[in-house]
Amino acid sequence: MLKKFFLLLFLLSQSLVYAQAPVQKLEQAFNNLLADPQAKYALTSLCVLDAKTGQTIFARNENIGVATASTLKTITSATAFGLLGKDFQYQTTLAYSGTINSEGTLKGNLIIVGGGDPTLGSWRYETTKEGVILNQWVNAIKGAGIKKIEGKVIGDDGLWGSQTTPDGWIWQDIGNYYGAGASALSWRENQFDLHLKANKAERTVTVLKTVPEMPYIKFVNELKAGAEGTGDRVYAYLPPLSTTAYLRGSWAIGISKSGVSAALPDPAFDAAFRLQDTLHRIGISATETPTTARQLTAEQKPMPVVTQKLTTISSPALSEIVYWFNKKSVNLYGEHLLKTIAWKSGKEATTQNGAATVINYWSAKGIDSRALNILDGSGLSPGTRVTTAAMASVLFQSQKESWFPAYYESMPENNGMRLKSGSINDVSAYAGYYTDKNGNKYIIVININNYSGSGISKKLFRVLDALK
Repeated sequence: MLKKFFLLLFLLSQSLVYAQAPVQKLEQAFNNLLADPQAKYALTSLCVLDAKTGQTIFARNENIGVATASTLKTITSATAFGLLGKDFQYQTTLAYSGTINSEGTLKGNLIIVGGGDPTLGSWRYETTKEGVILNQWVNAIKGAGIKKIEGKVIGDDGLWGSQTTPDGWIWQDIGNYYGAGASALSWRENQFDLHLKANKAERTVTVLKTVPEMPYIKFVNELKAGAEGTGDRVYAYLPPLSTTAYLRGSWAIGISKSGVSAALPDPAFDAAFRLQDTLHRIGISATETPTTARQLTAEQKPMPVVTQKLTTISSPALSEIVYWFNKKSVNLYGEHLLKTIAWKSGKEATTQNGAATVINYWSAKGIDSRALNILDGSGLSPGTRVTTAAMASVLFQSQKESWFPAYYESMPENNGMRLKSGSINDVSAYAGYYTDKNGNKYIIVININNYSGSGISKKLFRVLDALK
């Protein structure tokens, strides 16, 4: 009996030693980071929890709000799962106003009724690709017997109002693909490509083409050819709802990339434009130019009333959307999800209402609302501030939910761990999960704001390597 007692004491002491080891290693590694010149004027925060119990293993500055960058997506996606369900789908309806006469002439308009789907026309899913969607619409139009349109195609983006870009986003980001705003009728992930070529002799940059062609946008090219090795420093200054794009910055001589992607200024218009253009190419002409619900409102013209629905397209399930949202850090999806969270909670579909709903959701689960200063859904806003302790709590609580396997699967692999990364100007962060070789499970949130220089990620990983 005494022998068993001493054996139990020994095993207990060994487990305590093991438990202390990660703490000591983390503390040393964290202190090394703080002593690094890159972190001299930075705010560095770390929170590591035992994933099984939720107990804090090691934490420093965990209750100070920090700019999250894209690690905010872990909170947005968890909230979306919790409020919408992993099988939630968006619907987009093609309809028409007016009547179709015996000769197949639609005396009215085709209307694409947006339902908030961020994947419509996206290349990421087989069922959402632009060609697939346009083909489905064309077949529905032909099936209705429409051969001519005495009217136009209207992109109905009225569901969520006219403001697509969140307050707090910076001018340098808006106009680039990662700064595309969320429309109730988004299209092709609200972006297009610019193919560029640097001219060594003249030190100029030529815009070779846009994909697809953007005949309704005027490009003012102020780009300079950068020295070899300087990479892509191109920014498109293209405000939402504008038709003039200023291209500024530099494009390196000899760069291997074909170009950059810019944000569609009016995705609902582009969707209507592409459908009307496609119909024209197959001989179904329209007598008027495409427009949108927003444009009609601005012109104080009424939105035509739908007479008949032709076809409805459902988006991929939320679990598939979140997969790409976190894997590839698609900012557009985050802004759509935030507005959807507000909309499906019975509020006006604004960024502010979505953020408030997210905060209230987690406040009801015990997280101090003051630790969640959320301004957007993607983390692109530098004004968003969340504590690493609050984010770690979201990650811990998410493990208990039926949708957790899909949530976990969406987390990218970084440094041999399941960590969502985040990076905006002078901010680098990681948040997620890690299971070590002995089966010990951890929740990790590490964040550094206002660091200097470049290459900080590998130094954050050195801190996290203390858990290996």
